[in-house]
Amino acid sequence: MTGSETDKPEAAANSRSAIDRMMAILDLERIEADRYRGQSPQDGWQRVYGGQVIGQALVAASRSVEDRVLHSLHGYFLRPGDPSIPIFYEVERVRDGRSFCTRRVVAFQHGKEIFIMSASFQVLEEGLEHQIDMDAVPDPESLMGESEMKAMMLSQPNVPAPVKRYWERDRPIEFRPIDLTHYVSREKLPPLQKVWVRSSSPLPDDAALQKCALAYMSDMTLLDTALFAHGLNMFVGKLQMASLDHAMWFHRPFQAHDWMLYSQDSPSSSNARGFCRGSIYSRDGKLIASVAQEGLIRQIV
Repeated sequence: MTGSETDKPEAAANSRSAIDRMMAILDLERIEADRYRGQSPQDGWQRVYGGQVIGQALVAASRSVEDRVLHSLHGYFLRPGDPSIPIFYEVERVRDGRSFCTRRVVAFQHGKEIFIMSASFQVLEEGLEHQIDMDAVPDPESLMGESEMKAMMLSQPNVPAPVKRYWERDRPIEFRPIDLTHYVSREKLPPLQKVWVRSSSPLPDDAALQKCALAYMSDMTLLDTALFAHGLNMFVGKLQMASLDHAMWFHRPFQAHDWMLYSQDSPSSSNARGFCRGSIYSRDGKLIASVAQEGLIRQIV
């Protein structure tokens, strides 16, 4: 079954408005030098989506850097974000070297730190190159499309209200899982998944902004991979889940509105924490970025 709904004018308009909202969220308000204010969408979630905080912090850091490209970020989620009030970001210019520069960003709400991140930027230079090849997978066009995916997700029993609202509205990110078994079954599965992902409409041709958008996307589906080995998903089992940290490395240029394969695994879960990794490939098989995350997975008795 293919996803032809994005060819319809009304679907395209909805995708554009969703992207416009995401771009507005990433377009921070400058308060003064290296200090910014960010807003959250009012979507009914009790806490701020982790990818939003990563993306906004990265925007703040990138605005303090010229003539260098982002190559890595490492962040820690310290407290849940409150979507009803702004998030304030402060950038510290830790170091400016000849080849690399480092920025530290702190996000605040209610006078307390909710997220800290270090980001490193590099002057582009030639060097050795290699990568692990992308696995052979079905093309995204051969997989369940957006409208079919939405209908399937909303038909599941016990859909939490925030998840239902998420699927009912137009979204800035489109994803197509290779395998849907974990959504409809409580079978224990290998902790592996592959998902095609892209922005639902084209983004501005700005490499720094493209990386901020990919960082925004990278928090989606990743921690879910740790549930597969236990026969759990977002619809079953009383779970408390939250990202604890997030690291990302950027390897090669890309366009976030082109289909990208997000190949994920979870090597370990222990002590109420799930550890997950991801490799993001362009459609033609270039390794774009690598991701690692540990998250809280606490079963509520």
